[in-house]
Amino acid sequence: MGEKDDVTRRRAHMPEGTSVILDARSLATAHRRLAEILRPGMSVLDVGCGTGAITRGIADAVASGGRVVGVDVNQVLIERARQAARQRPGISFEVADLFDLPYRDEFDVVTAARVLQWLADPLGAVRALGRAARPGGLVLVLDYDHERGIWDPAPPESMRAFYAAFLRWRAEAGMDNALAGHLPALLTAAGLEGVASTVQDEVSRRGDPDFAVRVGIWAETAATRGHQMVADGAVSEAERARAEAEYREWVGREASSQTLYLRAVEGRRAT
Repeated sequence: MGEKDDVTRRRAHMPEGTSVILDARSLATAHRRLAEILRPGMSVLDVGCGTGAITRGIADAVASGGRVVGVDVNQVLIERARQAARQRPGISFEVADLFDLPYRDEFDVVTAARVLQWLADPLGAVRALGRAARPGGLVLVLDYDHERGIWDPAPPESMRAFYAAFLRWRAEAGMDNALAGHLPALLTAAGLEGVASTVQDEVSRRGDPDFAVRVGIWAETAATRGHQMVADGAVSEAERARAEAEYREWVGREASSQTLYLRAVEGRRAT
């Protein structure tokens, strides 16, 4: 099994708690550049759609004349997406591997949000997204630079150690921790035209209605991905559990703000 297949396997077997993070997202709050682009009647492919929280917002934006397809490699997440969108017109969900999408030359917009960060071959992924777009269609990728997050005040030492181990674990699996800054070059290398980047940083401050959910994402990471890290020998269970517990307490009592470095990068398929 190659690196690309191994990372895809990891995504296909996401821990149960991952849906908590995915369900908290929406088109308006979690994929702002896409929300600006969408128009009624568009056809949109949402790759790595998870539980379909953003996908449902896409369907609302393109209205009854549009077509929206959400795909994910994880069968459980797709079933949840189908249940949440049942009886809604113009939207469907399918299990599919990003690298083997069953679509060619079909969509006005093909998007992947926070997906390529988990893949060892992001260039191959962008090329696959491009093939699904119609000639002249838009490919829009949204992703992080995990090396440039800012927290105020600093999180507990246990979480700082866990986060450093998280980045090492990702890098050893072939994932790019600084992906956001590399996306323009990747889209250009994939043959897309008019490549442009938009700042989409996720800024959360105490007092925001969703502050605890947004800042608490790293506790959820410790509670989900952390178990994979323990199995892989990246951290001990004691280190994982301490980081999760102390970080949750920090979010509740001390955390003031969090800024996650996020970029939306888009390009058009040649006509």
